[in-house]
Amino acid sequence: MAEFEPVESQISADTLVVGGGIAGMTTAIETAEVGKHVILVEKLPSLGGRVAAMNQYFPKLCPPTCGMEINLKRIRLSPFVRVLTLAEVEAVSGSEGDYEVTIKLTPRYVNEKCTACGECAKVCEIERENDFNYGLDKTTAIYLPHMMAYPPRYVIDPEYVNDDRMKKCVDACEYGAIELDMQPKTITAKVSAIVWATGWKPYDATKIENLGFGKYPNVITNVIMERIASENGPTEGKIVRPSDQSEIKSIGFVQCAGSRDKNYLAYCSGICCLASMKQATYIRERYPDADIYIFYIDIRSPGRLEDFYVKMQEDEKMHFRRGKVARITESPGTQNLVLEAENTLTGEMTKTEVEIVVLATGMVPNTLDDPPPLDTPLDEFGFIVDGTGRGVVGAGSTMRPFDVSATIQDATGAALKAINVGARR
Repeated sequence: MAEFEPVESQISADTLVVGGGIAGMTTAIETAEVGKHVILVEKLPSLGGRVAAMNQYFPKLCPPTCGMEINLKRIRLSPFVRVLTLAEVEAVSGSEGDYEVTIKLTPRYVNEKCTACGECAKVCEIERENDFNYGLDKTTAIYLPHMMAYPPRYVIDPEYVNDDRMKKCVDACEYGAIELDMQPKTITAKVSAIVWATGWKPYDATKIENLGFGKYPNVITNVIMERIASENGPTEGKIVRPSDQSEIKSIGFVQCAGSRDKNYLAYCSGICCLASMKQATYIRERYPDADIYIFYIDIRSPGRLEDFYVKMQEDEKMHFRRGKVARITESPGTQNLVLEAENTLTGEMTKTEVEIVVLATGMVPNTLDDPPPLDTPLDEFGFIVDGTGRGVVGAGSTMRPFDVSATIQDATGAALKAINVGARR
């Protein structure tokens, strides 16, 4: 159902899904497959979430575009799914089986006539930080969120909509797609069940002062590495040092960067070890002779994923160092980085110099800062406790840290729970 800005002020469906990442998309698709109507609400201009910003999945090492393309096609063709982007839930009232939800729609300033031709961006004189690339580059003030954006439509950063320079974009659009006077709108949705799938954010690495993120340019995080390695990223897939754009001969991956530490993030996210090994393959593909160091407390690669770990160990230039990095400093003159750690197997204090460092930061649920409605129970870390709270069902990383495969499984289960809530009505 290709309708992103409802004309009516009140809409209805069997299930409301909040969050348009892989968990929300999966929940919506699986619910629609049994003939139930779904409203899928996403606060950003496009569906896709964190997965859309990944370079590859593990262990198959395939790009997310393949799975995303199928999901978007299923959503686009389904008569049971209604997508609302730039939409946020403001209030929820009622009880299980009979909810009334207030949804605020922020204007896109670009209407359904947009063909994503890009002529507006060519004449735009205003630049903004590209949040999709974690601020590593810039876009124009009118932009397409990413290469697989759905809806495939440009959007204007609201900070610049009243800037007189935006009129050039209006004049450049031969389809009349740009409306600078669009206004916010509030609608009401009547639904039987609510699924909360608002996703996660990376732990703020600037809080871990001893590891140098934000202080040394060649210290980056795992999510930034995904964007650097992506062909549609800020460097077009060229993995180079941020400080001087030089090629890489050595790299260090620091596991549990802030995780499993009561001072920062007390829990383990469970996927970081495999994610770092996956990123090590990015380096190996581009730099066959580079030395790769992975500093770890213990490697967590459950089940069949252990095969991936064993394969990594067969690489003679892949060095696994058991020990948590205590401090990172910059080498004068070269901007290389020195990692100080204790080898917990030998008790030896080590110093290892590399050209770039990737911090494996953990996953923090967005429910920590923006909890779901109706007193849905959360644990001490912000995860939904049992997936239900007066009919509100959790999905994906609102429940616990998950990789993509586990997220899809959990979201399928969430769809079934929501269907059962509606059935009890």
